[in-house]
Amino acid sequence: MNKALITGITGQDGSYLTELLLDKGYEVHGLVRRQSSTKRRRLDHLFANPEIYGRRLHLHYADLDDPTTIRRILVAVEPDELYHLAGQSHVGVSFEIPESTCDTTAMGTLRLLEIIRDLPHRPRLLQTSSSEIFGRPESAPQCEATPHRPVTPYGVAKAFATDMVRVYRESFDFFACNAICYNHESPRRGESFVTRKISRGVAAIARGETDHLVLGSLDAQRDWGYAPEYVAGMWRMLQHDTPGDYVLATGRSHSLRDFLEAAFAVVGRDYEAHIQTDPRFVRPAEVHRLVGDPRKAAEHLGWKAETDLEELARIMVQHDLANPSV
Repeated sequence: MNKALITGITGQDGSYLTELLLDKGYEVHGLVRRQSSTKRRRLDHLFANPEIYGRRLHLHYADLDDPTTIRRILVAVEPDELYHLAGQSHVGVSFEIPESTCDTTAMGTLRLLEIIRDLPHRPRLLQTSSSEIFGRPESAPQCEATPHRPVTPYGVAKAFATDMVRVYRESFDFFACNAICYNHESPRRGESFVTRKISRGVAAIARGETDHLVLGSLDAQRDWGYAPEYVAGMWRMLQHDTPGDYVLATGRSHSLRDFLEAAFAVVGRDYEAHIQTDPRFVRPAEVHRLVGDPRKAAEHLGWKAETDLEELARIMVQHDLANPSV
């Protein structure tokens, strides 16, 4: 039985990746931060299964700024694969807490690399990178060789982590990969992210709980995909014969207006009648023309994003219509 360890296991990607690995027969270990609340709703259905939790799924308390504990866990578990998904992942929030963002996302990755460097049994490593490393690129679409030009604290932290993974791969013979992920969404997306804010808002408007939704710029362009497909791409990277970096993207760019139109179409409404804009929700520095070139992932891994924007919006809105309290 293969063993995997996931940092950030309680997040959107971590929960989908856990399900994928369990379906493939893995023993899965996850790192979680100790908090006053023990509710981890994205994994609750797995906790409730006595055939899984405590037998094939195990959680360990650790923070990214606690290398001693992480080292102890890695030595005890001896995972074959390590999926590093943890970190402060909200781009807008990174302007408010830049030091914390860089400590967890940038330095947390470096600490993990240093721990792995000393292990007698090194796991294959995947680090989730981001399209935010490209910032304001001079060309589109972006590929693995596109220069890094981040314009947000989150993007800077991810660029550092991405380059460090490459350096350790080339310098210390690590099997280490960067999954350069463009925006990927799902019903498990955090409520502060704009796509989930929209899907929850559309559902609330359809139920008559409110009549409007407040957003920032509607002209921002993004390459939006479906999260379960992206974690499948992450898994494929660690099954490949050689390590490398891969862009995971749909290859199609849409504006926030496009997402709004698709989301409101699910409930048969015109988004323009329900949207208000507020400059407080506009980032100090906005990225643009971020659209990925996923050809390398298709050619080397056989991976392709299948879910289009309209289907993604339908999945999210229908979930929030059926689950008003989630």
